Amino acid sequence: RIADMLLQPGAPFDYDGQRHHYPDIRLVYWAGGNAFHHHQDLNRFVRAWQRPQTIVVHEQYWTAQAKYADIVLPATTALERDDIGSASSDRFMVAMKRAIAPVGEARHDYRIFLDLARRLGFAEAFGEGRDEMNWLRHTYEGSRQRARAQGIELPDFDDFWAEGCFEVPRPAEQTVLLKAFRDDPHAHPLGTPSGRLELYSERIAGFGYADCPGHPVWFEPPAPRYPLHLISNQPKTRLHSQYDHGAYSRASKIREREPLMLNQQDAAARGIADDDVVRVFNAHGALLAGAIVSDEVRPGVVQLATGAWYDPLDPAAPDSLEKHGNPNVLTRDVGASSLSQGCSAHTAHVEIERWTGELPPVSAFQPPRFVAR
Repeated sequence: RIADMLLQPGAPFDYDGQRHHYPDIRLVYWAGGNAFHHHQDLNRFVRAWQRPQTIVVHEQYWTAQAKYADIVLPATTALERDDIGSASSDRFMVAMKRAIAPVGEARHDYRIFLDLARRLGFAEAFGEGRDEMNWLRHTYEGSRQRARAQGIELPDFDDFWAEGCFEVPRPAEQTVLLKAFRDDPHAHPLGTPSGRLELYSERIAGFGYADCPGHPVWFEPPAPRYPLHLISNQPKTRLHSQYDHGAYSRASKIREREPLMLNQQDAAARGIADDDVVRVFNAHGALLAGAIVSDEVRPGVVQLATGAWYDPLDPAAPDSLEKHGNPNVLTRDVGASSLSQGCSAHTAHVEIERWTGELPPVSAFQPPRFVAR
């Protein structure tokens, strides 16, 4: 709901049974993530992004978010910093040792925050006297205590760092989902109001949301204005939008555009052949993509992966043609429901036509033009 917040300061909204009001945001500080990848209706979002007086981002690459920022603070990649790789479902804890020194002016995010805290007069309270490695050591020691409570003995930090990897022992018994609850639901209730699995929720029903009653229900969608149903899957040549600028992802493009798959019948009806550049459009915007004609999608359905770096023909015009193939130019910016306000992307209705004009070059991976102050 970022665009809603920026465009409608003070406006009310519902979330999880409560009524809230959007704050009036004047400064955006963004470290991690890329709103120009994961936000819907990017033309609307570009308009919203103009409202804050200042936008600061940490970035490793010249993504659209960096290009649309006022201040860009270069951040290190995983190859330029020490870290620990681990998650609750992983079988390994990995010492992620940096491979190279930071390139150019890139700095660890922690170092950026520490320097800002120093300028603001509270570096000691923020950093607690620790550098990056000492924070890794500190958090690792906390993990040792939690692991010990689970019957897992982690090595001390120096041994772990020297070894480079720790394999979590397999549990003696097979993990069974909700086993304690299944064995004795009275002694081990769930975190629901009733303590049970709820197919109907009195609490959610009590919120009175027209778009989210207390039980699963089918809402008939309005008749689409456009004939083709666009499905956006996760890409196979990158992780979300990460490394779209890399050789592997760029090699998958068609005439530099993200590939779009459509059925032979739909292609024939529109005079579209393999490797044609097509214009995909609806009421929210338009983009260019490279066509793949295939029977792997059913008639009336087209497939375009997420993650192509946003690349408008005119960055100053919110409704400009997107020339690289980012499907969020076409998606609706509405919450999944008044309960969750979650993402409702990956689906849209569109029309497609063969592009016959001069093909604009893709500039998604080019840095901005630098000028002297």
